[in-house]
Amino acid sequence: MSWFPSKEWVEKSNVYNFMLDHEIENLRQFISFTYEKPEEFWDSFVKLIGIRFSKQYDRVLDLSKGKQWPKWFIGGKMNIGDQIPESSEVFIKWMNEKGDSRQLTYFEVLNQAKGISSWLKKNGFQKGDRIGIYMPMIPEIVPTLLGIARAGMIAVPLFSGFGKEPIRIRAEDSKMKAIFTVDETIRKGKEIKMLENLEGLNVSKIVIERKEESKEIEYSEVIKTAGDGIEDTETEDPFMIIYTSGTTGKPKGCVHTHDGFPIKASADVYFQFDLKKKETLMWITDLGWMMGPWAIFGSLLLNGKIGMIEGYVGYDTLTKFIEDMKLDVLGLSASSIRLFKNEVEKGKLNVRLAGNTGEPIDPDSWRWLYNAIGEGPIINYSGGTEISGGILGNYVIREIKPTGFNGPSPGMQVDIIDESGNHVPPNVEGELAVLSVWPGMTRGFWNDDGSRYLDTYWKKVENIWIHGDLAYYDPQGFYYIIGRSDDTIKVAGKRVGPAEVEEIIDSFKGVVESACIGVPDPMKGEEIMCFIVGNVDEKEVKKYTEDMLGKALAPKEIVKVEELPKTRNAKIMRRLIKAIVLGKPIGDTSALENPESLEEIKKKINRS
Repeated sequence: MSWFPSKEWVEKSNVYNFMLDHEIENLRQFISFTYEKPEEFWDSFVKLIGIRFSKQYDRVLDLSKGKQWPKWFIGGKMNIGDQIPESSEVFIKWMNEKGDSRQLTYFEVLNQAKGISSWLKKNGFQKGDRIGIYMPMIPEIVPTLLGIARAGMIAVPLFSGFGKEPIRIRAEDSKMKAIFTVDETIRKGKEIKMLENLEGLNVSKIVIERKEESKEIEYSEVIKTAGDGIEDTETEDPFMIIYTSGTTGKPKGCVHTHDGFPIKASADVYFQFDLKKKETLMWITDLGWMMGPWAIFGSLLLNGKIGMIEGYVGYDTLTKFIEDMKLDVLGLSASSIRLFKNEVEKGKLNVRLAGNTGEPIDPDSWRWLYNAIGEGPIINYSGGTEISGGILGNYVIREIKPTGFNGPSPGMQVDIIDESGNHVPPNVEGELAVLSVWPGMTRGFWNDDGSRYLDTYWKKVENIWIHGDLAYYDPQGFYYIIGRSDDTIKVAGKRVGPAEVEEIIDSFKGVVESACIGVPDPMKGEEIMCFIVGNVDEKEVKKYTEDMLGKALAPKEIVKVEELPKTRNAKIMRRLIKAIVLGKPIGDTSALENPESLEEIKKKINRS
């Protein structure tokens, strides 16, 4: 079952109309144009959406330092915080898990951003200073992010579920000077004291007081500061550091510039998510994860609206938001879709278009979402924090296959290669590689001389960005992500992506979700071990997978647990499961929504 665009879908789409204006005949030619002529494409795009430059750039791209270190919009000046229109239109639609709601207009966001930037400048903070944001998804998070950028300072978004230690690590690494926060938030009906997690942090704290007065600086007073507070920033000045965790080592601070992350994000939203002016986009996410800033800038630069929910998002909360707030584009993760599917057999999500990112989606969950949104398109989307958006996605002018991607994102020249860097034929798994450059590339990692950045993405094959995803393409040119290449399991020399096994297990009645890892085996090299959630018998699930996969590739062991370790975005953290099973240090767990899940896994495998 695929989704096929109607004539109306095609002719009303953003990508089709761009192609008409540029005399481009088909989607393949459009994608080629975006990476073969990057200067022409990105120049036309920033003009199309009306990016405001205080000084016009001389040229679009400089590759004099190599593909690893491109510079964009050379000689220009722009401030991403200076792109807020003076409009009385609603910009932000907010609701919390209790059903309370609020809205902010563009004018209100602009005035708060001006107050924040003016206050920062008047209180001794300098251009380039790092300013933290530790907030749940509430309306004030938007003017805070834009106000910091407006002042020429660098925002450091922090996951709202962090405890003291991950905040300390990031504050020390970035040498943070101040942090915007709230005294408390709510999640699953429980009050969470966020301000307590900042105790001992030697930075200025600006607090939105919701419950009780504190001795800290009040947000409500900061936004009253008179003045504009605008800094005349260069296009390549950094405006944000987003930290992303790896399998080993300290978190990586991806550095993003005024002309990088926002422009790449908005291009993906425009061409692949087909957002129109005044439409509302919401991704269930957090500012500390890439999709939070991505949704903000995609909505802002395309003159749309952004939706946000504070707290836990169950099926009932989501449907109330959609009904009350009139949502057009909804973004989810495969794990959240599985949870909704477990709550409601047949859902109804009245949106025009839906997106999925974070991890590969299984066919059953894809079909559930497809039916829930009234058989509209589902934009599978895969990229990363260091990308500023997608490597692969879907366009609404071509067939969309369940779980697949019908084309690379704008500006991305994609290939699937083997370990030697050679192109592989259709239906052969390999490394997902990017051969082009694009504005959203991270400008390296904070507090790094460049070596860690180069080792992470550019070391395997010369001049090719290797992202760490295992993927393949079919003869029709549709792409599929199998999983992370470092999650890949080799059973007797056969490469198996965890998603392939999980797809079978998840189709067993009663299984809510699963996570599979590779464990050492003296005969086969590796065997498959799976952890499942659901009211089922492990032996029956094991027999089912043997029947479906064959004994050679079936899991050696299946372990039932109450929950799997996940991020706030509902992404399953397989690397943590594997570290526990192998008795290795689990490393950075700051991204976890439910750290207690690790203790249960330890007990189940007798490693407590």
